[in-house]
Amino acid sequence: MAQSDTVDRILDAAEELFAERGFSETSLRMITSKANVNLAAVNYHFGSKKALIHAVFARFLSPFSVTLETAFDELEQRCKGNPPTLNETLWALTESAIRMPQRNEKGISIFMRLLGLAYTQSQGHLRKFLEQEYGEPFGRFMHLLKEATPELSAVDRYWRIQFMLGATAFTMSSSDALIDILDNKLGVQASVQEIAARLVPFLAEGMKAPDKLQGPPSLAGTTVA
Repeated sequence: MAQSDTVDRILDAAEELFAERGFSETSLRMITSKANVNLAAVNYHFGSKKALIHAVFARFLSPFSVTLETAFDELEQRCKGNPPTLNETLWALTESAIRMPQRNEKGISIFMRLLGLAYTQSQGHLRKFLEQEYGEPFGRFMHLLKEATPELSAVDRYWRIQFMLGATAFTMSSSDALIDILDNKLGVQASVQEIAARLVPFLAEGMKAPDKLQGPPSLAGTTVA
């Protein structure tokens, strides 16, 4: 078996199992069994489970970050010194992800599931790795968002970005299921590209929504049915 083929099989197995079970719940033995390799191969190519987790993310994010930087360069060139609009910035990010070559049809949904897990499970080493390796392109994205929403306070912008990322992670990681439900319920077929086309305007309007921060409504006198 060629060395590159062994690495790809290990990464494919790890990616799928991490997305299905989570990082802590997936053992190296599960990965080697699915990849049909021995534990020595994992240790030789990656050295540790943490390094394998990093490699799973790097396989998608390294080429994506290059594509994203190019998209931002082209966007800023088109804007000729003016700040890109929020829609333009979000489209640059979304189109870069959609245009990435995928190893299989579930590539984006699996990666978005993994990205969500990186922030919901105790994986401090992974968050540190992502910040160190990919902080520049995503820092640039955050800067463009700030330029496009000067009316927002830092706190409001922080929360709206988190809500935006949460909506994106849920929608794109569940895209296969959502497409099936739409087909079964309404007889309408959709694609990942169409989902993105509907998602971007929704996210943009959420980021720009008027600030109507209020306290929780009083529950006095209410009854629970």
